Amino acid sequence: MRFLNQAIDFEPLDGHAAPTFAARAGVGEWLAFCAAIREAKRRLVALWGSDERDRGEGGEGGEGGDRENPPGFALHAAFDLTEGLACLTLPLAAENPAFPDIAPIFPAANRMQRAVMDTIGAMPEGDGDRRPWLRHANWPASYRPLRGDAGDARFETRNEDYPFVRVEGDGVHEIAVGPIHAGIIEPGHFRFSVTGESVLRLEQRLGWKHKGIERRFSGMGLSDGARLAGRVSGDSTVAYAWAYCQAAEAVAAAAPPPRALWLRALLLERERVINHLGDLGYLGNDVALPFGLTQFMRLKEDWVRLNARLFGHRLLMDCVVPGGVAVDLDDDGRRAVAAQCDALEGELRVLKGIYDEHAGLQDRFLSTGRITPQLAETLGVIGLAGRASGQRWDLRCNHPCAPYDHLRARMCVERNGDVAARALVRFAEIKESLNLVRGILRETPAGEIRREVRSEADRRGFGWIEGWRGDILVALETGGNGRIRRCHCHDPSWQNWPALEHAIIDNIVPDFPLINKSFNLSYAGPDL
Repeated sequence: MRFLNQAIDFEPLDGHAAPTFAARAGVGEWLAFCAAIREAKRRLVALWGSDERDRGEGGEGGEGGDRENPPGFALHAAFDLTEGLACLTLPLAAENPAFPDIAPIFPAANRMQRAVMDTIGAMPEGDGDRRPWLRHANWPASYRPLRGDAGDARFETRNEDYPFVRVEGDGVHEIAVGPIHAGIIEPGHFRFSVTGESVLRLEQRLGWKHKGIERRFSGMGLSDGARLAGRVSGDSTVAYAWAYCQAAEAVAAAAPPPRALWLRALLLERERVINHLGDLGYLGNDVALPFGLTQFMRLKEDWVRLNARLFGHRLLMDCVVPGGVAVDLDDDGRRAVAAQCDALEGELRVLKGIYDEHAGLQDRFLSTGRITPQLAETLGVIGLAGRASGQRWDLRCNHPCAPYDHLRARMCVERNGDVAARALVRFAEIKESLNLVRGILRETPAGEIRREVRSEADRRGFGWIEGWRGDILVALETGGNGRIRRCHCHDPSWQNWPALEHAIIDNIVPDFPLINKSFNLSYAGPDL
């Protein structure tokens, strides 16, 4: 099957929740396809690398797979097409692997390519940004953790002089914030170049949450892998676990029972509501409206307590498992969820009215941290932040898997791209989630909630789910023994962190906490 008039034959992959296609390409085809994707205004979903040197003659990892062209490394990219998910693989040499830089086509690819450079040692060509991304000073330049011959290692912490881009001129000075912050939040460094309080430039430095998750996946069974995937980013455990389970079920050629899919959607929408409630509270607190924080956190606490009572965990960890779900919902639980939806809808209506009419809050929200629709399209901003800037991407609508193909979710979109717009999208998405939950409670079919999933050797599968921040991709491969050979989990924060650097420009330094919270991106999600 060919897409966008390109000379690449994609093979449909069976057993996937969304239509999924895969192909291999040479350098010229790779670049032409990327350019065609951009021209068609479609998007790059994820980019990652792998070590294929263990595949042997005839293996998939090296073009030709013979003695003259032994398996080397590979670069993989996933693209969002009208037809579904297209996954393209570019074979790389075993010695001095290199690949063409596609950051000029997709700006968000810059950091993904630098992560490939850090983890497998494949280098982007050209004169683009070659600074390390995941690798800090305590991580030797020769250590590539995702190479098959890299041993487990631990290195002593050292200070480093990261080459931030300097802005020079009369009255320009730098403000360094982090990586250790005043609150109990994840670590990240923000380097501001300012004149007075006006921000000329912001540059981020992340990587302090690196836990070796991608390496840890190797050798795991499918069930253990699900537990690890659900802990990539704790506030998105349902979304990650569901995406992982989609991939695992494609590998095993096993479909979960219908009831399980409806229960997964219930859990996912409850996760979405939890996070939006918390963010709306913190946004109020950041503009000196602690009343908002108190009220929204009260509602969030009610929500997570019911999660614990009905599903065994406040944040719903380990509820989604390969082959289905580990929890069920009885009639009493259905009534409790329905009553909570009705109560929350009424309180939300009142609180939105307060936020809308509060002059001080609106003065801080409106026009602050704006990403225009044009800039959002250029940068590839996705998920909630993208929809607040007019980007109509929501997998529940664009590529709905069951049961969203039946529920017909409504996409919540604003165009102003400021803090106010991102707050409005959150309000709208909570309301839509409540409607979806009611539909799920009415229509969930009876039946079993889990089926056995047995791994197959030398298979690959992809999972793709719209989490509350945006779409999450999981690419899973098994080896000859049926255990996990490679698993890549992609967080939407990869695409959206660079947008935050643009959102703060020409705003004042005191507005950064507010702008940052309005995006609420994951530090841990991109730092595997």
